[in-house]
Amino acid sequence: MQNQWNPEDAARLPGDLGQCVYASRLLGANPALVLHGGGNTSVKIQQANIFGEPEAILYVKGSGSDLATVEAKDFAPVRLDHLRRLTTLETLSDTEWLNELRGSVVDASAPPASVEAMLHALLPAKYVFHSHADAVLAITNTPGGTERIKEIYGDAVVTVPYVRPGFPVAKRCAAIFAAEISERTAGVVLLRHGLFSFGETARDAYDQMINLVNQAEAYLASYPVPVAPVDQPDPQRPLRQELADLRQAISAAAGAPMILTTHDDEQSLRFAQRADVAQISQQGPATPDHVIRTKRAPMLGRDVAAFRAAYEEYFQAHQSRASFALTMLDPAPRVALDPALGMVAAGRSAQEARIAGDIYRHTMAIIEQATALESYRSETAAEVFDFEYWELEQAKLTRLGRPPMFAGEIGLVTGAASGIGKACVESLLARGAAVVGLDINPAIEQLFDRPDFLGIRCDVTSEEQLIAALERTARVFGGLDMLILNAGIFPPSRRIADMPTAEWRKTMTINLDANMILMREAHVLLKRAPRRGRVAIIGSKNVPAPGPGAVAYSASKAALNQLARVAALEWGQDGIRINSLHPNAVFDTGLWTDEVLAARAKHYGLTVEQYKTNNVMQIEVTSRDVAELAAEMCGPLFAKTTASQVPVDGGNERVI
Repeated sequence: MQNQWNPEDAARLPGDLGQCVYASRLLGANPALVLHGGGNTSVKIQQANIFGEPEAILYVKGSGSDLATVEAKDFAPVRLDHLRRLTTLETLSDTEWLNELRGSVVDASAPPASVEAMLHALLPAKYVFHSHADAVLAITNTPGGTERIKEIYGDAVVTVPYVRPGFPVAKRCAAIFAAEISERTAGVVLLRHGLFSFGETARDAYDQMINLVNQAEAYLASYPVPVAPVDQPDPQRPLRQELADLRQAISAAAGAPMILTTHDDEQSLRFAQRADVAQISQQGPATPDHVIRTKRAPMLGRDVAAFRAAYEEYFQAHQSRASFALTMLDPAPRVALDPALGMVAAGRSAQEARIAGDIYRHTMAIIEQATALESYRSETAAEVFDFEYWELEQAKLTRLGRPPMFAGEIGLVTGAASGIGKACVESLLARGAAVVGLDINPAIEQLFDRPDFLGIRCDVTSEEQLIAALERTARVFGGLDMLILNAGIFPPSRRIADMPTAEWRKTMTINLDANMILMREAHVLLKRAPRRGRVAIIGSKNVPAPGPGAVAYSASKAALNQLARVAALEWGQDGIRINSLHPNAVFDTGLWTDEVLAARAKHYGLTVEQYKTNNVMQIEVTSRDVAELAAEMCGPLFAKTTASQVPVDGGNERVI
């Protein structure tokens, strides 16, 4: 592991806290040390209190922040002496401990202090850094972990047996630190949890962390992990139905829709194809802290004893499934391993699924290294449960509130690069969905830079490209819940007598045929949606009120409307609902330039503003107006409505 300390960069963040911020970012930038908000850092500072008296304050990274991007405001200032004094008490309940921790923070605007703040307080050095270094976990998560740590570090490192964070571990550490820490102590290893380094400067503490990890890596180098050949699956084999089935099962176990991400890289496939995968994958997480990184739903008042019994029963039941090992971090699996799929990670959002995948990627490496060293051993199902449903963690999760409307669900929007399509993507994202956008415009691929959006350049007139897009949707997010059919063209105004056959066919191909093909191919996914599938079709005012000169457009949209009605009849037994919107005069799209608007308004003897509000209600209809209704049609308000046709036009006299 390379030491990344740069004196020039460090000097740009002066002061004790600034130096802690710099070191924290270095640690957070290395996934072999910490992942997605894991790890912790602190610095002890003397500062004046409200009375002007000097007081020792522990600035410890607050809960919810990520070391890689941490800032000074993300540290919670805690009264150091108060924390240390708490360890003189014999017992302290979780609620009492939480109250004391909150009460010791001297800035009401600061984030909640980490539950590990007490350990930082007990260590005497000015700077204290905590990581979940992969190399150290690979050693401690073995039956002989304690002896191996002693063999590597001798008396330079103090070891602490695993205890759940909070007052119990602080109480144990207080006694161990008082008896064993000396000037020669370079670090502390919490078995099956992580590594602490410390020093009087941020650089000393950082250097010590890197040195200790390098010693562990050097030790492991003598126990190489065997590299077995990988049986590569057929890349052309369709997986969307299989993944949708898996997502449906995991969502049912979780009691809510889940996003699934598929990882079929060589590391994931090799691990999933191990002959002993059903055994080694069921030994628990590399550190209990990884459970919390992927947990976002509190128990909501469930009976703890009954729930724990069911949890343990479920955990044991899946240990015998050699071809499909489930890693239990929840009542529903967060990681599924299959020799043909590789690793499939699940979460209540695309970001959660990504975190689960990242964490388990490191867990796989830790398990394999520990197995090569001796054998992998972590917490029992009961220990994992106790940590995950710990009172303090449940209290934090409850404060997160209700998830967004479409949390864990996936939407697909066609014609998504601009106009109504782009607005539909934004409306679905705002409601918590993961969204796939299709468009022939290559700009779709960079439309949004976020884990819950996938832009695919796609010509909807190509059946092969549509099928490939659905396949990719399933591989990236796990399935499909909502389909918004928006892509279409409005050809130049022509009367029937002047209509070229090629133009007619092109309009029908894009506005009708492409939608039929996409609906047909998406049906297998929509019928497996955890909350039943939904389709919203962007129609047109021309369906109920066509006009001269728009025969191809009007006929294609009318046919699309009939397609929706037939689909509603056929798909109702699958729980899929299909509803249509008929917008009119939506001018904030790529079709309507300022020049075109001005010309059309002049043609009717109106100003541009009058033309844009030329409806019964005299209001402008925007892309967002259409998109918001399309999103709501996919939501609970329309749960018992199918085959509806709703105008979004401000009131059109011919339609009325």
